[in-house]
Amino acid sequence: MEQCPDHLKQLILFALHTGARAGEITALRWDWLVVVPELDAEVFVLPPTITKNGEERIIPLNSVARRIVGERRGTSPDVVFTWKGNPLSRLSNSAWKKATRRADLPIRFHDLRHTFGHRLRAAGVSNEDRKTLLGHTNGEITTHYSAAELEATLKQVESITTLAASTVLRTGWARDRQNRGKLPRENAVLH
Repeated sequence: MEQCPDHLKQLILFALHTGARAGEITALRWDWLVVVPELDAEVFVLPPTITKNGEERIIPLNSVARRIVGERRGTSPDVVFTWKGNPLSRLSNSAWKKATRRADLPIRFHDLRHTFGHRLRAAGVSNEDRKTLLGHTNGEITTHYSAAELEATLKQVESITTLAASTVLRTGWARDRQNRGKLPRENAVLH
């Protein structure tokens, strides 16, 4: 985080606290934000046209994600995340690449999504609920939550905000350029 410009820090924190895919984050629109006054909560309802599995998806906002969304209000009338007033087209850009090189962490933006899932597991969230929160396809999943279901989901995503100060950054596979093969990356501990 120390190696990132401010706009990238917000994106990273948002990904770590929502598990949203890079394409979902760049497409995120204000008119998808739904306020749930009876729970004093907010969620994004993503349309099927931008989700990987083509199904509507809810992204519940924990206190960290909600703070970031609050800081973004007023920066654009349409999209949530911008750079110099323009919508973002991708997140693995030169700022991301420079920051990961400076930090000596060869990670992909998608690895933040894996980290979100790992943090949910560390907070005791069930495998079935983790799949739902990550937007994985499951014939039993419905995005039309009752207030009680939504309240439970919000508590689950909030639970990761109280984990110990250090967290494990889940990384994917690194490409071994010399041998043209794939090698597992080691996980890094973030403090």
